[in-house]
Amino acid sequence: MSSIVACSSCGKRNRLPASAAGIPVCGSCGTKLPWIVDAGDGDFDEATAGSGAVVVDLWAPWCGPCKLIEPMLERLAGDEAGHLKVVRVNVDRSPQVSQRFAVQSIPMLLLMRDGALVETKIGAPSEAVLREWVQPLLADR
Repeated sequence: MSSIVACSSCGKRNRLPASAAGIPVCGSCGTKLPWIVDAGDGDFDEATAGSGAVVVDLWAPWCGPCKLIEPMLERLAGDEAGHLKVVRVNVDRSPQVSQRFAVQSIPMLLLMRDGALVETKIGAPSEAVLREWVQPLLADR
């Protein structure tokens, strides 16, 4: 699965694959892009492996708190472009991922490093708490 991300510098829309080597940059101006992708049962491992720091957002379209943290994650991914990847997983469409991480409440955020689970957070934190939670993973960049 791939996602479309607009460049904050020139506005060009770029297609980003769920998994790829390196850091995504704008095909037009070369600016680092926020790496926000959708993944599911079929490509979750590829989307999170080998990507360094990853925040996984386990969400559903009917979940109000999930909608609250979406713009926070987008801002975080933009501010940490080149250092952080955000992988969004719709739990209604991805029962295997949901079962794997024993999802019982959403939103549920996973902090991962190179495909390995580092920490889990349930609920919708404030943006300040979210940034503080992610910061240790970004410290070794």
